[in-house]
Amino acid sequence: MELGAITDLQRLTVSLRAGCEQQAHCQLFQFTGQLDAYSDKHFTDFIAAHRTATPQPLVIDLSRIDFLDSSGLGALVQMAKDCSANHYPFVVVGNARVVQTVKLVRLEEFLHLHSDLDTALGQFAA
Repeated sequence: MELGAITDLQRLTVSLRAGCEQQAHCQLFQFTGQLDAYSDKHFTDFIAAHRTATPQPLVIDLSRIDFLDSSGLGALVQMAKDCSANHYPFVVVGNARVVQTVKLVRLEEFLHLHSDLDTALGQFAA
């Protein structure tokens, strides 16, 4: 099992599952499936419902996302705006497909995009 992997994911929609876990220096959210027009609201609601009250770094792991469309990108942008407005440091982790989609619309810096979970988690280690 990889570092930081959440083993029990909750079904949000037919095509999206999510999990949340407190790590030593951040809060880790992991998603698997499709982040699209059918699941974007569930994605944002899940993060909002499980985010801790005190500002701490968030790691959004999308390395197991099979499909990301413009609605999913919009949900990521909204999450990034909310984090910035509330002073929550955050990073997004993506697989090759997610990274390609995010880079296509030039949002990699805005979303603090990383290509692997270990690097993202290490960014917030003491």
